[in-house]
Amino acid sequence: MTKPQEAPYRELTFAAVALGIVQGIILNCAFCYAALKLGFSIGGSTVAAIMGYALLRGVLGKGTIIENNINQTIASGMNPSGGVVFTLPALFMLDWKLRQNGGDGINFQMAPILMASVAAAVLGVVFIIPLRKQMIDIDRLRFPTGVAVATILRSGSAGFDKFKLLIFGIVLSALVKLAFVLGWSVPGLIEHEELNFGFGLLPAYVTPLIALSLMNVGAGLLAGRGGLAFVVGGLVAWWVIAPVAVNMGWVPSLTDAGEVVNQADYVYGEMLRPLGIGVLIGGALMGVIVSFPAIKAAIKSLADARKSTGDSVASDEMPIQVLVGGIVGAVALFFSASLMTEGVSVGQAILASVVATLWVGLAALIVSQATGMTDISPLSGMALISVTLMMFLLNKNVAASMIVGIAVCIAIGQAADMMQDLKTGFMIGGRPVKQQLAQFAITWLGPLISIGVVYVLWRGPDGTGGGFGVPGSSLPAPQAGALMAIIESVQSGEIPVDKYTLGGLVGLILGAAPMAGLGVLIGLAMYLPLSITLGYGVGCVISIVLQKRKGTQYIENKVVPFAAGLIVGEALMGVADALFKVLAGFI
Repeated sequence: MTKPQEAPYRELTFAAVALGIVQGIILNCAFCYAALKLGFSIGGSTVAAIMGYALLRGVLGKGTIIENNINQTIASGMNPSGGVVFTLPALFMLDWKLRQNGGDGINFQMAPILMASVAAAVLGVVFIIPLRKQMIDIDRLRFPTGVAVATILRSGSAGFDKFKLLIFGIVLSALVKLAFVLGWSVPGLIEHEELNFGFGLLPAYVTPLIALSLMNVGAGLLAGRGGLAFVVGGLVAWWVIAPVAVNMGWVPSLTDAGEVVNQADYVYGEMLRPLGIGVLIGGALMGVIVSFPAIKAAIKSLADARKSTGDSVASDEMPIQVLVGGIVGAVALFFSASLMTEGVSVGQAILASVVATLWVGLAALIVSQATGMTDISPLSGMALISVTLMMFLLNKNVAASMIVGIAVCIAIGQAADMMQDLKTGFMIGGRPVKQQLAQFAITWLGPLISIGVVYVLWRGPDGTGGGFGVPGSSLPAPQAGALMAIIESVQSGEIPVDKYTLGGLVGLILGAAPMAGLGVLIGLAMYLPLSITLGYGVGCVISIVLQKRKGTQYIENKVVPFAAGLIVGEALMGVADALFKVLAGFI
């Protein structure tokens, strides 16, 4: 009697791929919005894994752990929001500012940016695949996020409880955001989605406002104790530096030279903003310097990986021909994108494409190693270095320089995300080649969606631009604002050397501290409106209290999915509102 043939264990299935793409689109939109508001990117693996468990196993009734891993790999791989949001908005903001001041703006086209973004997404995956065996199988780097996602995938029936909490958070946050979209306010108390707790008794320069944003609270809940440095940075900036500056006479009086002076705007624009940029740059650069040992380790990993390609494990890696083809195609796209940009010669296009490819490869090596050790990605530092380098190589051509900066950030994000996902697969028994094929096939979609979301949000209520990073906007885009300030300084030669230097020194010192990313966090806190920082701080404090009283398991099983829902719900409602207003303009 013939033994019935068993069905293959489900892994790379149509259901997993389709669900991953749908979730990737949704999370991409949500996290682009969140990055514009909070100044840092958020990974989508946690949300995708929870949703995947409920839909693949709960709805289809036959999902497996490794099938869900393919779903979350695709969903997170389509989320290069940080790479796009930290860079591209600076181009929109700078162009808008120049036009508002009567200038001609920046002559740039979206086609080269789209081409370079697709090339970068492919390169980010291609450059990192040969390092998988060495970094994960042999070196056993930690990759904390990858480990956390593996824990979620193994959670069993608890996955449904997490799913319910996630959905509850999404609905609650979306409803609160909808109330503000519909115009809810209380004059003198709640306006512009902020609560004024000063009640007219506190001066404006200490910004007695707290954003009524559940997204902010959710981000703080996820950060917990690790986010306190961010909150302290904001409090020191606005509740220590600002009052001292005003009382020491460093800020013009309310009526100076016959004109009314907004002291809060002056403190921010002339003091906190440049200082924060300096701290951000110093902290980011120190993050890169601290990561220098990773260069040696990464290069060694690459060399060791090459030696191991002949063993039996090689069948679980993508063919080398595919990787070479990806590199050649990406270089060609880089060259075409550079050549299509106004003011770039053939020689400069060749230089830009070669430098960009080499720099992407080096940056991917560094960041993957750093992420594996600390879970911190020096994305902002790489962006600043990339754009500044290309500004000098391309005769201060902003559009061409930004193309490379955007590409580097996207590639870095993809490389770090890919390695985190491969770590997850390693822990639950997935086949690396199937994860690699899945992400390689869809990685190009992510930046296209992110760029589209940024464009929609930029159009603003009236469809003319200024939807973020400008006075009065609820989306401050702090990372892009810092990059724009650097570009303006390089172009004009009017660099606030004293403030940048002081802030840079502080950032370098903070960046060398045992807490990874401290300098960048403090710099962002000084740059962001305090109202956002305070809301984030509320979430941090709640998380710390709950962890002390309920324990770590409670945080992982209850708080994390609920907090993720708070972020996604508000973000999706914000994107939907912006899209509705844009479409209404065409009707």
